[in-house]
Formats: sequence, structure tokens, C-alpha cells
Amino acid sequence: MRDAGYTIRSMAEKCGMTAHTLRYYERVGLIQPVGRAHNGHRRYSEADEAWLNFLHCMRATNMSIREMQRYAELREKGDATSLERRKLLQDHQAAIAEQIVALERAHALLTHKIANYKMIEERIRVGGPQPAEREMESELATAS
Repeated sequence: MRDAGYTIRSMAEKCGMTAHTLRYYERVGLIQPVGRAHNGHRRYSEADEAWLNFLHCMRATNMSIREMQRYAELREKGDATSLERRKLLQDHQAAIAEQIVALERAHALLTHKIANYKMIEERIRVGGPQPAEREMESELATAS
């Protein structure tokens, strides 16, 4: 038992998670059972914080809990699993790269559509010709 360390609430705040998430991660094996104080309350270490920050980052990139569990299992086995862990991270990195490309395409489309709406609004504001508005709407419909 250890009384030193971070409480679940302080660790949750430090890592940008909830206490519920920390308990869940422990329950599903993403983190090893956490040390306890004499009163039975969890006490997290600096090493726990580093690992939780990594897990938080992976979740933010949409890594599945199942993939995270696989990574955690490999991590517990030590350096002999470095090739498998690297491969898992590389596969996830490739998936993120694909997401970035898709998001950049969506961002470009949104930028284009917003610019078109601004032109329509400007024409309406200055009393521009109605046919141009219809042409812009037609163009917007084909761009989506």
C-alpha cells in the first residue's frame, strides 16, 4: 500500500479524463491495478500518468479500445514485443493519415461552399441580378 501519489480525481484532471474512465481502463486491462492507500483509495504514480496520457492521445486519434488493449498486453510483455507494438502503431498512423486526407478534402469543400454563399450574400446585399444567384445555387448543388 502507498499513501503517496495522485488521487483518482487529481489524476483524471491531469490527464483530461474522468474518474469513471480511469476505473474503466483498469477494469478492461488498459492499466494495471493501481496502488492503493491505507484507506483503499487509488494512488497513481508519475509512470501511471505518462501511460494514461499516451492512452488519452490514442483515444483522441480514434484508436479502438480493442487495439489499445492489444498494445497494453504487448507492453506488459516487455521489449521482446517491440516489433509488434511498432507495427500496431504504424498501422494506426496510416489510418490517421487516411483520415487526414479525407478531412482535408471535406475542409476544402466546405471552404468552397462558404465562399460561394458569401458571394451570394454579397450579391443580395448590393441588389445584384437574380439570375446570377440561381447560377450560384446550381453550382453549389453540383459541388455537393
